[in-house]
Amino acid sequence: MKLKGKVALVTGGAKRVGKAIALGLAGRGCHVAITYRTSGAEASAAVRAIQKHRVKGLALPVDQREGAQVRRAVRAVLSKFHRIDILVNSASSFYPTPWDQVTEAQWEDLLSTNLTGPWRFAQAVAPIMKRQGSGKIINIVDVAAFSPWPNYLPYCAAKGGLVTLTKGLAKALAPSIQVNAIAPGPILFPPGLTTREKKRALDRTLLKRVGSPEDLVQAILFFLEGSDFVTGAILPVDGGRLLA
Repeated sequence: MKLKGKVALVTGGAKRVGKAIALGLAGRGCHVAITYRTSGAEASAAVRAIQKHRVKGLALPVDQREGAQVRRAVRAVLSKFHRIDILVNSASSFYPTPWDQVTEAQWEDLLSTNLTGPWRFAQAVAPIMKRQGSGKIINIVDVAAFSPWPNYLPYCAAKGGLVTLTKGLAKALAPSIQVNAIAPGPILFPPGLTTREKKRALDRTLLKRVGSPEDLVQAILFFLEGSDFVTGAILPVDGGRLLA
């Protein structure tokens, strides 16, 4: 895929990894729409940064736990840009949930945000991509999908489901749409982690260091620009965490 002039929709693109992905695509000539839930000021700043690459940007408030909001957002992107070539499902929710203390509300929140939300976006953009004759969907999963953490089980279960969804969509949407996923390891630590927890995370990687959002951006660019002959793949970008 030649990215110049293409249109990308990046969920959760207002800050952290999502913003890095949005800016990476803008730097390659993509017009970029981002979604956010509560980070309005950060989203406005991200759009300004996108536009510095001389491409168009758009920020949309979306709670992807609500199907109507997802569908409305996709219609807004199509109305402004007239096409959608790329979907990156980056929006995520992450917080501790000790397995024996998980509430139903927490379970529903984490599954809806991390699994049902990406499914909703994929379901909304796939018909558009099919009409265009091509498209690419990239899901951001997690190494926790393969090695779950007992204190974050709803999150891990959702990311595990997203791995399965990636493979299933790759089958369902072939041959015109490629669907792949990236499984990050320690890239940006979530807020609230102690120094001890950070050290333990790094000790569990082969490379003994934290990665950068740019590592994820380069992986995404491979799926987009590097090959049109890859679908249903899960690429770990984890410093060897899964092997350690």
